[in-house]
Amino acid sequence: MALPLLVPLLLAGALPAQEPIPDPPPRAEGEGPFERLILRGGLLVDGTGAPPRGPVDIVVSGDRIERIEEVGHPGLPIPPEERPAAGPGTREVEAAGLAILPGFIDLHGHIGGRAQGTPAEYVFKLWLGHGVTTVRDPGSGNGLEWTLRQKERSEAGAITAPHLLAYVFWGQGREGDFRTPEEARAWVREVAARGADGIKFFGERPEIFAAALDEARRLGLRSACHHAQLDVARTDALDTAAWGLTTLEHWYGLPEALFTDRTVQDYPLDYNYRNEQHRFEEAGRLWEQAAPPGSPRWNEVMERLLASGLTLDPTFNIYEAARDLMRLRCAEWHPEYTLPSLWDFFQPSRSAHGSFWFAWGTEQEVAWRRNYRLWMQFVNEFKNRGGRVTTGSDSGFLFQTYGFGYIRELELLREAGFHPLEVIRAATLSGAEALGLAGETGSVEEGKRADLILVDEKVLSNLQLLYGTGAIVLDENGKVSRRGGVRWTIKGGILYDAEALRADVRRMVREAWEAEGRSLRQPGR
Repeated sequence: MALPLLVPLLLAGALPAQEPIPDPPPRAEGEGPFERLILRGGLLVDGTGAPPRGPVDIVVSGDRIERIEEVGHPGLPIPPEERPAAGPGTREVEAAGLAILPGFIDLHGHIGGRAQGTPAEYVFKLWLGHGVTTVRDPGSGNGLEWTLRQKERSEAGAITAPHLLAYVFWGQGREGDFRTPEEARAWVREVAARGADGIKFFGERPEIFAAALDEARRLGLRSACHHAQLDVARTDALDTAAWGLTTLEHWYGLPEALFTDRTVQDYPLDYNYRNEQHRFEEAGRLWEQAAPPGSPRWNEVMERLLASGLTLDPTFNIYEAARDLMRLRCAEWHPEYTLPSLWDFFQPSRSAHGSFWFAWGTEQEVAWRRNYRLWMQFVNEFKNRGGRVTTGSDSGFLFQTYGFGYIRELELLREAGFHPLEVIRAATLSGAEALGLAGETGSVEEGKRADLILVDEKVLSNLQLLYGTGAIVLDENGKVSRRGGVRWTIKGGILYDAEALRADVRRMVREAWEAEGRSLRQPGR
């Protein structure tokens, strides 16, 4: 998805300066890091794909996992002598009945902006409140320096925020198009010197694109690409993968690589890319124009992408309103968790990016459902054949609220055919591998950074337990209640009460609606 209003300018090669949102306030939440923190008696899901095991006690020292100790057996009292000793000043957290997972990694997390009216504090607390401990901002839409400043403050524990990685939009800060490969290389060197972790591309002339990717790889910068329709006819996923692209965002560029009876998308002759209805309606018909599953071209493209080492970051959730608008528009969390400015940004508009709901209905949604079936089949097969698949949310667009959109991404991977343990691995270790951080985070292992989540131990059988609203349950007495929601989020050894973070977001949202003297209403009401 990406940028509101700025996308057409970006794709034309000139991204204007955007006034950044204010810095988040100093951290007022969370405890620690501690000299010694012990999580007692949890069920460990370590993120590697291994089955759960427990009960375990996990000892954290500072920001590191010091020991993982198996203590006793399920259903039996835990012998005290088998447990790590607490000692003076130890902080203990009872984890019986809870699963302990690695912190989630969101590979496609824009940190809001003025167009949506979303303060960084709101975004960061929703992420942490849903267990997201590391976020790659694919573009630094508030400015690279702003994002790097929040990254530094987060690492110092000075703000309530996930670990951040700052990618920069291709050409950001530059006036005019790139005219030579050397100009592209020089710009890549410049953003590397400024501290960028990577570059987010949309498209470019092939010789310039190849040079930029080569320079990025030479300097150790990673890369991401949303293959926009304005350039995909001359540079598709096969091209960029061969040139060293790190991650493919969304799915653009894949169907085009699978064409066998055409070289461009079957655009209606009155198509206009600046018309968001045209753009998204026709995108929903694209996978059916590609070579079918199991065909020679399907297998050839799959094999070449696997050989290249490309990572797929599908962001299934951000397009889901295209296949079921009412579901997303009426999601139960909007009244309590969606700011009025963000709600307004979601509404039908002929000019705002991703607000194409002025002529959307059954035919468009049916086409998008067929699109999803083929897209999901490709991603699942890519994973089954050894490819890396990660999780990204791209929230802040198309009725997807931060945090909630990320959890929905996990559910959609499950729908695509991933085993729940594969879903968790995509959300943790696979993301760390894609970012070059697998030695630091992404799995629960001794010596790694203490980025952890504690949530209901039944989470593998119902991923909805991860939503901030929890899951609905009916007990044996016929009483309806809620179960779940992340209980604790630990980021770099700092222990956050995830429910308290979500409660603070609810307060922000309630006060914002009250200040405007209105309540959330559906479009046209």
